[in-house]
Amino acid sequence: MSCCTPGRSPGSHETPVAPLPTRPGSTDGMVALPGGEFRMGTDDAEGFPADGEGPVRTVELSPFLIDRYAVSNDDFAAFVADTGYVTEAERIGWSYVFVRFLDRELRRISPRPDVTPWWAAVTGADWRRPEGPGSDLSGRGDHPVVHVSWHDAGAYAAWAGKRLPTEAEWEYAARGGHDQRRYPWGDELNPGGRHLANIWQGRFPITDTAEDGYAGTAPVDAFPPNDFGLHNMAGNVWEWCADRWGTDHPPRARDPIGPSTGTDRVTRGGSYLCHVSYCNRYRVAARSHNTPDSSGGNTGFRCARDPG
Repeated sequence: MSCCTPGRSPGSHETPVAPLPTRPGSTDGMVALPGGEFRMGTDDAEGFPADGEGPVRTVELSPFLIDRYAVSNDDFAAFVADTGYVTEAERIGWSYVFVRFLDRELRRISPRPDVTPWWAAVTGADWRRPEGPGSDLSGRGDHPVVHVSWHDAGAYAAWAGKRLPTEAEWEYAARGGHDQRRYPWGDELNPGGRHLANIWQGRFPITDTAEDGYAGTAPVDAFPPNDFGLHNMAGNVWEWCADRWGTDHPPRARDPIGPSTGTDRVTRGGSYLCHVSYCNRYRVAARSHNTPDSSGGNTGFRCARDPG
């Protein structure tokens, strides 16, 4: 199970998807990054050693491109309209929703995990209906798509002529060219009292004061970008990466792609539900993971591609 989003049983719902039409890859909305050496991971006292955040190691990356923004609901709707794709949450019939977003009846009838009872497995929740039956995407076309599995994210990326970023690419991009900063913008969470990411304020999971302006997802271009011009590399939604989950890292690597075996896939960046008392994984080096068929209301993705 992810630290912050419950998952489905490994492999219990995976079903094959027929090949989808693709379109010529476009670099519109992408930022070209030069790659090179950077120091990945952290030995920060605020980190979680059991998550494999450390040790700090040298990674060398080839040049690549990455989306300026997470994939939005409007983006994903265009993909579905072109391909007829049906997400895993739709095929399985349910997905996880934060209980505070549900009406009384859905709270009553939707089962909750014992370990994370603030989540509910809601029948009929999917990317079009983020809070389950009766909800829709009104006013959220520019918000990140959620309730998408790792398989769904990969299908979109292939259609767009792209791919999911490796975990190393994601962290390099999130750092914005800076060495060992705690957050994409620096070492202080709220410099000068400013909120620079969509995360939880208040007492988790009881009260979100929404001092950053959002309770739930925010538009993909909310908050200032980092120094690479990338938005929301901390908070808003967890983002799927290509890699399988692992906690052992070599001291030096070139273009790492993660372990060759394993079930779970890496997620990065934290979400609007992250709080220092519970998650504290909106830090650049923080990591989490989930089964590739899992989905929930705080997980989305952005894409990458090779140059040329």
